[in-house]
Amino acid sequence: MTEAEQMPVDADDGLNRLYRRYGDWLNRRLRARIGPDMAADVVQETYLKIAPYAAADIRHPKAFLWKVALNLVRDHHRKEIRRSSALEQFRPVVAESAPQVDQIMLGEIVASMPQLYRDVFVLSRFSGMTYPEIARTLAISVNTVERRMSGALEYCASRLDL
Repeated sequence: MTEAEQMPVDADDGLNRLYRRYGDWLNRRLRARIGPDMAADVVQETYLKIAPYAAADIRHPKAFLWKVALNLVRDHHRKEIRRSSALEQFRPVVAESAPQVDQIMLGEIVASMPQLYRDVFVLSRFSGMTYPEIARTLAISVNTVERRMSGALEYCASRLDL
């Protein structure tokens, strides 16, 4: 079946059948572009994104899936750029505000922190962002920001023996 070939209008495939039919194809195409680990995640996200659509309404399934997947890849790339630029702001603030020994200890603790906690911690404590701003930047809920910040603070306290 070519990318532009239409599915029959009376096809009652459903999302599961669409996944079984095109999931491997989409994964292979994405692996060539973004690598195997991220490709698997994007395939999953693609099918979650198209879940609200009826399979019978999708006339060109490969083209539709490919477009949704590429949009997700672009979104991931944009988020990574925003996250990286926000984390870059962390370095000068620590250098100016902490004494040498404390700076080294804090840097080691933050560097060893799980990334989910680290991203929220750095954006809050060193970039001065509010929880709603962090939630928008990382595309997560405010409740998730609060849980991750709590985890980050517990992590710091455990490393500082508080």
